[in-house]
Amino acid sequence: MRTSAKTVFKEEMRDARANYRSGELERCFHHLERAHILGQRYFGTHVLTHWWMLKVGLRQRSGEEVRGQVLRLIATVPGYLFGWVPKGNTGGADVSPVKPMPLPDDLAPYLEGFVVAKDVTRRMAFWACAFGVGALWFLAG
Repeated sequence: MRTSAKTVFKEEMRDARANYRSGELERCFHHLERAHILGQRYFGTHVLTHWWMLKVGLRQRSGEEVRGQVLRLIATVPGYLFGWVPKGNTGGADVSPVKPMPLPDDLAPYLEGFVVAKDVTRRMAFWACAFGVGALWFLAG
């Protein structure tokens, strides 16, 4: 993650945590959605945002949000491996997990140059090489 995007991601997560502690769960979720937009391309930040969304869903006793976040946490693994991340998606259970969404104007510069198709191609090439090298190592041994 670019340094500038990482800084904004950390600020959004800091604000989300502060709002969670103070019981302002709607405001917390707003910051988590913004963090999700910035961090969904990276495994750790993607899992972190969904974990916190799950915590909010549990605290709100929202079965829909809890179910949605559990499914999204599971989907982060193949989503990361194959680069399957819809640009701008806010990550809540109230939106399709595969729906691209418009970027907020203030976050758009941090995702400049990010094209989902290029990301998918890059990751698929990486995993193809990794599996190929692993197969050669296994066959040679």
